[in-house]
Amino acid sequence: MVKIGSHVSFSGKGLLNAAEEAVTYGSSTFMIYTGAPQNTRRKPIEDQFITEGKAVMDKHGMEEIVVHAPYIINLGSYKDDTYELAVNFLQEEIRRTHYLGVKNIVLHPGAYTDKDAEYGIARIAEGLNEVLNGVKDTDVNIALETMAGKGTEIGRSFEELASIMEKVEDNRRLTVCMDTCHIHDAGYDVVHDFDGVLDQFDRVIGLDRLAVVHLNDSKNFRGAGKDRHAPVGAGLIGFDAMKYIAGHDKLRHLPLILETPWISKEKGNERPMYEAEIALLQGKAENRFGSDFLDHVERLEFFFHKQEVDRRDFVVNTWELLKNDAKAKKADGREPMERLYDMVVEARLFEDLSEEDINKRMIAWFAGKAAF
Repeated sequence: MVKIGSHVSFSGKGLLNAAEEAVTYGSSTFMIYTGAPQNTRRKPIEDQFITEGKAVMDKHGMEEIVVHAPYIINLGSYKDDTYELAVNFLQEEIRRTHYLGVKNIVLHPGAYTDKDAEYGIARIAEGLNEVLNGVKDTDVNIALETMAGKGTEIGRSFEELASIMEKVEDNRRLTVCMDTCHIHDAGYDVVHDFDGVLDQFDRVIGLDRLAVVHLNDSKNFRGAGKDRHAPVGAGLIGFDAMKYIAGHDKLRHLPLILETPWISKEKGNERPMYEAEIALLQGKAENRFGSDFLDHVERLEFFFHKQEVDRRDFVVNTWELLKNDAKAKKADGREPMERLYDMVVEARLFEDLSEEDINKRMIAWFAGKAAF
């Protein structure tokens, strides 16, 4: 079975809350931060309802989950205090991950800020050596994440990750997390030649090192280097490519994690599309939501056909407009799903449905009938 899940919250009752939230999305895996990703404040991991959470996981067949390291860790920094914080905090996060029984912690490799890429790669490798030497009593792997190339971040190519790994003494403890949005934004052709991308990864790093996949669509054109995630189908990767990736024979044994944005026209009311995205990627949407849901998607198909709206052309053209026409973006910065939602509301197509429910049906419309 393909293992697809999403990032879920570890707040409140810790692992119990995380597992119960994952169940509501129909997940078969999930990813957590063991505390807020922006700071170092942490509750004792022993108090995070681990036994209760694992009981929920066992009940719903969720065997492998993933931990993500906090964003504030930067092993590439030339500043001693920032670097030392990164080393010490990552070691603590690895110990917490080990306590949970999780085998991979995903890490953004780091940024070189005022130096250069060569310095950043060497500094990150130095930090990883120090980190791993201090946690030899654990069996947790550090999954270096592929990055989009924003700013001075390292990991924007497979070669950069390989360079880091070559400089780490115990690099058997290093794996890779491949983010589909990031590699698309970094310039890899995940839409038309994902097999070629995997072949390149295998030549440079080795597919045996691939441990986690982040399944994210992108708001950017290939090679933009910007790292902006989109709901599945509402971005420039598109549903067909995402479905191909999710079902790929070389990936289906790995945990596939959605980090797609929560959405709403009203700030503060954002909701995730995870439940619909997971069901569609697994080909289980009708089983998950019922025949009425499918009828609604067919009504959307008929409505948008009358409006001469093609799902892929509309998405691509809208992002093209927002990219190239500054005046249009300033006057009307609505993204593809916002524009489509407004059309549906104006036509009073589903007056009894909430914004969240309409958005889920539009995610299914992006997928097309072949997803059911």
